[in-house]
Amino acid sequence: MKQQATVMVVDDSPINLCLMEAMLSPEGYSVNLYDSGEQCMKSVLKSAPDIILLDILMPGLDGFQVLRQLKSEEGTRRIPVVMVTSLCEVKDRVIAFDAGADDFLSKPVAKSELLARVRSLINEKQYNDQLLAKLKD
Repeated sequence: MKQQATVMVVDDSPINLCLMEAMLSPEGYSVNLYDSGEQCMKSVLKSAPDIILLDILMPGLDGFQVLRQLKSEEGTRRIPVVMVTSLCEVKDRVIAFDAGADDFLSKPVAKSELLARVRSLINEKQYNDQLLAKLKD
């Protein structure tokens, strides 16, 4: 990584937030933790992360609602979103991808798979950001 990438993790379970931070921080990522969809939306509008890891089953705004809002806004639609959830049915994956998810991981998450997907999506976002910057020049 050329610069420290920022990962936003959104999950209503404190244990899951700690586990994600424990997997990501040692790899050099700056990890921001949020326990609700509402907190995620407030924060992302102030400071956009490089990637969002989003739980689906949360009180208030659930992950699907947050995802739809993120993908409907010009300023946030290009942020990669990985749904990280205990849901594992094909129908849940289809709903997530139809709503704009970039990837989907079922809990419990394997560290190696999480890191590979995060790394890949951040690299893709950085490449796309560079292309957009060149187009604007």
